Amino acid sequence: MTIRSEAAERLRAEAAKRILLTDGAFGTMIQSYGLQEADYRGSLDLNHDQKGNNDMLALTRPDVIDEITRAYLAAGSDIVSTNTFNATKISQGDYGAEALVRDINLASARIARKAADDAQAADGKPRFVAGALGPTNKTLSLSPDVNDPGFREVDFDSVKEVYVEQIAALLDGGVDFILIETIFDTLNAKAAIMAVLEEGDRRGVEIPLMISMTITDMSGRNLSGHSIEAFWYAVRHAKPLTIGLNCSFGADLLRPHVQALNGIADTLIMAYPNAGLPNDLGQYDEQPHTTGGFIGEWADSGLINIVGGCCGSTPAHIAAMAAAVKDHLPRAIPTLTPAMRLAGLDPMTLAA
Repeated sequence: MTIRSEAAERLRAEAAKRILLTDGAFGTMIQSYGLQEADYRGSLDLNHDQKGNNDMLALTRPDVIDEITRAYLAAGSDIVSTNTFNATKISQGDYGAEALVRDINLASARIARKAADDAQAADGKPRFVAGALGPTNKTLSLSPDVNDPGFREVDFDSVKEVYVEQIAALLDGGVDFILIETIFDTLNAKAAIMAVLEEGDRRGVEIPLMISMTITDMSGRNLSGHSIEAFWYAVRHAKPLTIGLNCSFGADLLRPHVQALNGIADTLIMAYPNAGLPNDLGQYDEQPHTTGGFIGEWADSGLINIVGGCCGSTPAHIAAMAAAVKDHLPRAIPTLTPAMRLAGLDPMTLAA
């Protein structure tokens, strides 16, 4: 027997009342601390330079990750994510830190769990923790060698097992949901989905899934070529708690793509755009009130159930979003007409 997730039911109940807030970027906030290599390394005996290994800070500077998480909660976040975007053996291989993957995920999950529980105890408002899975820096769908289209650096089973290790640690650390985010390759996402389903079977529990695609240009496709509609039909079988979009663009340019998802997704939509587009120096200049204005229009149009920020966003952006959506009803989840919905790179629907 599979034990149903109480956290998922509580989230659905809250999302039926109001538009919820997730958090914003970790990278943007970490950069503001001006950390040096020694901060990332701590007392760990590693051969590689660790500067920029943000996930490692859960072990070496947990105070920084805790402070950022609590700042988002104070700004209005109902859901906070773990700082584990690159906490897999594949991504940590760049830093020679593969052996620390479980420790990183456990520590990050515990930081987020404690912060969320403290916030809930303080005001009684339910808080949730999402364990974040990034896409890794490998792709299952595309060859990295233009001269050998059939070549892959990784295979499906190995990617799945990498995710299994991360998911198990995040669950042991106390997360409520698994968030598969910034999906540029649909096949990578399917490996992560399979890892979640298999880990749920091993534990005899429902592991609620949040799935978030990222698009690479205004045509509305991810790197592996799937349109938003085709992507949804390719992952809908996993019955995710939320489906949505993140990163990609600012809220103004992402809006039509959220609109495309709105009419076909019979589950909660969670979208978290960048704070505009980066400038020539890679910095994000969009001010919180501007982002809040865009998100307010999304809410006016009934497009969202959960909203937050990605690259360039800060607690101030989340606070502006919270103010913009507080008087709006959440998006109504549509009841779809039964049909066979298939996906290649584009969708195909066969009416019943």
